[in-house]
Amino acid sequence: MTPAVPDSTAPDTPVTPDAPVTPDAPGSALADTVLARLADVYPAAGDPVRAGEMAAYMKDVAPFLGLRSPERRALSRTVLAGLPAPAEADCTAVALRCFALPEREYHYFAVDYLRRHAGRCSSAFLPVARTLITTVPWWDTVDPLAAHVVGALVAADPALAARMDEWIADDDRWIVRTALLHQLRFKDATDTGRLFSYCLLRSGHPDFFIRKAIGWSLREYAKTDPEAVRAFVAEQSSRLSPLSVREAMKNL
Repeated sequence: MTPAVPDSTAPDTPVTPDAPVTPDAPGSALADTVLARLADVYPAAGDPVRAGEMAAYMKDVAPFLGLRSPERRALSRTVLAGLPAPAEADCTAVALRCFALPEREYHYFAVDYLRRHAGRCSSAFLPVARTLITTVPWWDTVDPLAAHVVGALVAADPALAARMDEWIADDDRWIVRTALLHQLRFKDATDTGRLFSYCLLRSGHPDFFIRKAIGWSLREYAKTDPEAVRAFVAEQSSRLSPLSVREAMKNL
C-alpha cells in the first residue's frame, strides 16, 4: 500500500523556529571530578602521530589526543569508576565542559556519557543537545547525539516532535540532519508521516550530509517496513536525489 505523503503543494517554509538558547554549564561536583580525572588520564595516553592521522581523517574539524576508541573507552571506565549516576544537571555540566575543550576525544566522552544517561534527562535538556550538535559539528558527534540523545528525548516526550518540525526547517545543516535522524532507533514507533514529510521537505537540499541522511533514515526504517519505504521511493523518486535513493534502497 502506498504510504500517505503530505501535499507537495504546501509551502516548504514552516513557521520561523524560536531562536536557539545557549545554556551555561551548571555547577556540579560530579562534573568537577569527571573533568579532573579526564585531564589526568586522557592526555597521558595520547599519541601525537596518531593524533595527526585522526585529525586528518576527520577533515581537521578538531585536534585529537590520539586515542583509539577501544583504549579511550577503557580509560573512560577508569574515569567513571566508583562515581554515582548523574542527575540532569550533572549531564549538562559534563557535556558542556567536555565540548568546551579542544580535543575531540573529550567530545566523544561526552557523547558516550549522554548515550548512557539520556534517560535521566528531561525535555528541558533539548537546548543543551542543540548546543552540543552545533559545537564543532561533524558527523562523528552529530549522528550519535541525534539517534541516541535527541531521539531518546523525543521518544520520552512526544510533544518534542513539534521541536523537530522546527529543526527540519533550520538553516543549520547539522540541526536538519538531526531532525532527519532522530527516529533512527524508533522502529515500530516511527512516525512514518513525519519521516516521509521530512525527507520530501529537504529532498532538494544541495548538501551531501542532508541527502545522505535522507537515504539513511529511509534505509533504517526499511528494516521495519520495507514495503512502505519501497512504495515511498517509487512514488517520490523524481523528488529525491540519486544519493538518497541509493541509500534508501541499499538493503532492499
